[in-house]
Amino acid sequence: MKSGAGNVARGAPQQVRIIGGQWKRTPLPVPPGDGLRPTPDRVRETLFNWLGQDLTGMQCLDAFAGSGALGFEAASRGAQRVLLVESAAAAIRQLRANQAKLDANQIEIVQADARRLITTLSPGVFDVIFLDPPFTSGWLNDLLAPAARLLAPNGVIYAESDVPLEDDALAELGLVCLRRAKAGAVHYHLLESIPKT
Repeated sequence: MKSGAGNVARGAPQQVRIIGGQWKRTPLPVPPGDGLRPTPDRVRETLFNWLGQDLTGMQCLDAFAGSGALGFEAASRGAQRVLLVESAAAAIRQLRANQAKLDANQIEIVQADARRLITTLSPGVFDVIFLDPPFTSGWLNDLLAPAARLLAPNGVIYAESDVPLEDDALAELGLVCLRRAKAGAVHYHLLESIPKT
């Protein structure tokens, strides 16, 4: 999970490990504080099984990058471009250090408020959007519609939240849930735009 108020949860990892692709097993340090709670390995493994292991040529957005676990995982699996957006200065410093360590030229790092930035990006660009706002922030529902506008044809949104997303509410936003699962307190979903008829 990503940055927000409070400290790192007790027992939270001080590093995450890339689980697939060219950087498989590479550890990525996680800066202390800022409420960073990286997406667990088990959840990331399920997610990338859903997406398919090979993301070659894809354009990805990690809107609340935090540790960068999702974005670096996507880049490791061949994504052509990964835009990491994060507001916390300590997390930005660590993301840039990890980018330099891996010589990850396909990764672009922007320090910004993702809630604002997501409304200014060009529509129809991204194949995969990772939406993992600070836990219990309540921001996710307000972000889904502007994120959906950014999806390329057949693009998907991965969303994490503290509550399950309801199908009726998603339909009102023009989205449908393809897959969903739960790990501990985390509900995670794979969404796509409902095709226009």
